[in-house]
Amino acid sequence: MTVLPELFVASSLAPSLIAALEERFTLHRHAPPPSTRAIVGGGMTRLDAALLERLPALEIVAIHGVGHDRIDLAAAEARGVRVTTTPDVLTEDVADLAIALWLAVERRVAANDAVVRGGGWGVPLGRRASGRTIGIFGLGKIGQAIARRAAPFGGEILYTARHAKPELPWHFVPDIAALAQASDVLILAAPGGAETERSVDAAVLERLGRGGVLINIARGSLVDEAALIAALEQGVIAGAGLDVFADEPRVPDALKAMPHVVLAPHQGSATIEARAAMEALVLANLDAHFAGEVLPTAIV
Repeated sequence: MTVLPELFVASSLAPSLIAALEERFTLHRHAPPPSTRAIVGGGMTRLDAALLERLPALEIVAIHGVGHDRIDLAAAEARGVRVTTTPDVLTEDVADLAIALWLAVERRVAANDAVVRGGGWGVPLGRRASGRTIGIFGLGKIGQAIARRAAPFGGEILYTARHAKPELPWHFVPDIAALAQASDVLILAAPGGAETERSVDAAVLERLGRGGVLINIARGSLVDEAALIAALEQGVIAGAGLDVFADEPRVPDALKAMPHVVLAPHQGSATIEARAAMEALVLANLDAHFAGEVLPTAIV
């Protein structure tokens, strides 16, 4: 009888991926035993040095997503643990959602839908999206895909990133405070982690201003959520579209009650096409590792 390698499922995964993993591994769902050789989880999966110490047999962590800010990459590399993600295949869908959230806020799509479903008809005016200045915080592949989609609306595209990218047609702004000051719409597409934690605080929101809109499809950790709630309640900014939150899946009741806020349950990559491609990459990385082959999308 073949003994299958042991794998820990670190987050909720689609039944189709679970079924494919069950063909290859002995799965554990509640806690990883010391004999665990592989971990599969979403972008919020946590792996630190202490957990690595408890998992001496661990060989690979396959992330079903692109976020890896809760993975201690240095500790993993020091232990010889490989880490993979599923890049590129979700880029376009996350960018689509960023634009969808922005337009939904400007044109009151969710709030108007609720009015009509409740039997009403008269609603406040929305705001024109065309001609707005769009600031993008983080200009990796997803940020660039957002910029390409925003450009036809006719406004200026600005961005803040670790470095200027002169080969791209958009205008570099050196820090997020200046970016917010110059923008009508601030879209967050930067990675999570200590470097970006609470980058959007009360001062940045003040700079974004009364007509400004915040869109976050990155990580909830980028935003001081209490400051955002206060800014929305007090009219410091005009609205927000949020796919991510500080303590998922918990969403503050204050945000739920605001008609000028559009909420989504971390759905950036949640299309049939993207999830199928992500599953395929997770399996390709695992299969390659246990066959002793080159990993398709390793980051460590």
